[in-house]
Parts: sequence; structure tokens; C-alpha cells
Amino acid sequence: MSRSSANVLLLLAGAMWGMGFVAQATAMQDIGPFLFVALRFTVASLFVAPFAWLESRREQRRDSPPLSPLELRRFALIGLVLFAGMGTQQVGLLTTSVTHSGFLTGLYVVFTPLVAVALYRDWPHRVIWPASALALIGIALLSGVGHGGALAGDLLTVCSAVFWALQVVLIGRFVRSSGRPLVLSLVQFAVTALLAGLVALITEPFVLTDVRAALPSVLYAGIFASGIAFTLQVIGQRYTTAPQAAIFLSSEAPFAALFGYLLMGEQIAQIGLIGCALILCAMLLVELYPQYTHYRRSRLAAKES
Repeated sequence: MSRSSANVLLLLAGAMWGMGFVAQATAMQDIGPFLFVALRFTVASLFVAPFAWLESRREQRRDSPPLSPLELRRFALIGLVLFAGMGTQQVGLLTTSVTHSGFLTGLYVVFTPLVAVALYRDWPHRVIWPASALALIGIALLSGVGHGGALAGDLLTVCSAVFWALQVVLIGRFVRSSGRPLVLSLVQFAVTALLAGLVALITEPFVLTDVRAALPSVLYAGIFASGIAFTLQVIGQRYTTAPQAAIFLSSEAPFAALFGYLLMGEQIAQIGLIGCALILCAMLLVELYPQYTHYRRSRLAAKES
């Protein structure tokens, strides 16, 4: 798969996550945050399990080595980070707006290259830094920061952005060596569902009528925003770097605004449209600048020869 095709998959994941913000907010009108996360990732696990099984059978036919215990532990670690990111984001939505949550979650665009450097001394392409700044400014304009939201919800959402950055970096690090993106997705979903279910069992009520009321949101979030979108993320990250992936995944912010407008009647101010344009510019910069520099080097080499 080419890097451009991988970026398209990441863009699709961002679109599904953008609509997922609507599902996350509406579901909590009926059920608690951790019960929602548990149900969402239970659905995602069930959805992905047959594809993960087919992937394992295919690798067996190719005589690929089986997954080692170390690789499975790494997948489970990603699931732990995913649970931490989902939990803090979901609880944060109780006391901050969907729009502000979308902006603060988008901070992982900046956190991702910093985490990659801190953990692995993995310095990104120089275009990542201005592109990250463009994307962050765009998200800020789109979301209308400074609305005076609740501090607790904001702080939890910032924490979730750190966990999202860590998740993106770890996936980029581990998925290439294993060659099992669907199994990785299944393990991280199952770990998240189990941990969220344990927390919900202790802290939240389970009322069947409330679960039924939240079921449409749970099914969308489980199948599309989790089962498909997170798997597209894992597949796409096999062919691009973590900082580049974070910029394309940040498209969830304008998609969240779009679906908020279409489904909930939320309005996008003109300055928000400028924000969307800046995010698009950031993605184009990441996609086209490396191609331009490669073309320029090729031309110079041809002239010298």
C-alpha cells in the first residue's frame, strides 16, 4: 500500500470518529460513560473478531511465525492506553462541550511527535512541526476556544489527548513488526471493553431500558467509530509515520463540526471555516511536501549526472 492510500484510510477514520463525537454525547443521556465504553468496544470486538481470525489463518498458510507472548503483551498495552484515552475523554464530556472536547482532543496532533521523540528518539520529518501548528490553530478556530468550559472536563480531555498520542506512537511502533493489524485491533478492543466493564460494574447502574435507548449510538460507535475506524488507523499506520498519521486523524475535528451541523443543528462560524481550511492545508503539506522534495532531489541528481 502506498503512503497516499494509507493517508486516505486515516482520513476515513477521522471522518468516522468525527461522527462518533455525536454518538458519544447522545449516549450519555441514557447510560454512564464507562458502560458506554464497555458496550462500544464489546460490539467492536465482536465485529472485528471474524476478520482477525481470517487474518491469522492467512498468515498460517504463509508459514508466518505465530505471535509471540511479547507481541501479545504489546497489543494489550495498546489496549490499556486506549482504555485510558477513552475513559478520560468520555468522563470529560460530562462537564465540557462536544466542541471544546473536539479541540482539546486534537492536542494529540502536537503531543504525538513529542511522545515519539521522548520515547524512541524518533525525530519526524521537518514538515511535521509547521503542519502540526497549522492543524492545531485550525482546530482552535473551528472549535471556538475560550468559551469558559468546566475545568475538570477540560483537564480530563487534555489527559485523553496525551493517551491518544501515546496510542498512535505505540501502534506505529508495534504494528509493522507483527504484521497483524486486525489481531492488534481485536486485542486492544477486548482489553478496553474488559477494563471499562469492570469500572462500570463498580461505579454505574445497569438499567436495560436505558441501554436499549442508547443502543443506536452504541452500535454506531462500536461498529463504525471503533471496529472500522480504529482498524483503518492500525492498517494505515503500517505505511506512514505516527506524526503524519496524527495530522490526518485530526480531520475528526472538522468532521465533528460537519456532523454536528447536519445532525444536531449546530452552526459553524466563518472563523470555523477558516479553521477547516487550515487543517486541510496541514494535511496537504504533509502529503505533498515530501513528494516535492523527492522530485527536487531527483531533478538535481539528474542534472549532476
